[in-house]
Amino acid sequence: MTTISLSKKQREDLLKTLKARFEQNMGRHKDVQWPNLQARLEGNPEKLWSLNEMERTGGEPDVVSHDKKTGEYIFYDCAAESPKDRRSLCYDRAALDARKENKPKGNALEMAEAIGIELLTEEQYRELQRLGNFDSKTSSWVKTPAAVRKLGGALFCDRRYDTVFVYHNGAESYYAARGFRGWLKV
Repeated sequence: MTTISLSKKQREDLLKTLKARFEQNMGRHKDVQWPNLQARLEGNPEKLWSLNEMERTGGEPDVVSHDKKTGEYIFYDCAAESPKDRRSLCYDRAALDARKENKPKGNALEMAEAIGIELLTEEQYRELQRLGNFDSKTSSWVKTPAAVRKLGGALFCDRRYDTVFVYHNGAESYYAARGFRGWLKV
């Protein structure tokens, strides 16, 4: 992961955006107080950079839980649809290398690593869906078990008919409406 520090203005703008989203979506993070979260964010400039990248690529990150033992806050991409600038990607480097023609612009795992986040697991994706309705028109790659990936597949999820579905596809596939959602511990 390559981190670049944010300018003072970028930090202020990001914190303003995160605070507004935090206040508009209190149901996602009951019992979390903004001043405590802000202090944690300000003390972790590398995590702020990753959150800025989540925001820049269309993820609309928001805090979804707080670990009282460690003090860590968990952020998920909470955009209504799969983040716009993280779509049309195959699953990982092996899948990208396996494509002989019509290669996508990149892959989900490497892009996530580059911005310092991880793909949601299926369980985390289902947790997100309990907080609202996400991916009703798009789909998102999720962390795929090694046994499935070894056989050439990868998993993705979406929400249709008021139900969360998990599907499989060849890891080298990519679609304009499929991206990935990430998470970050701060």
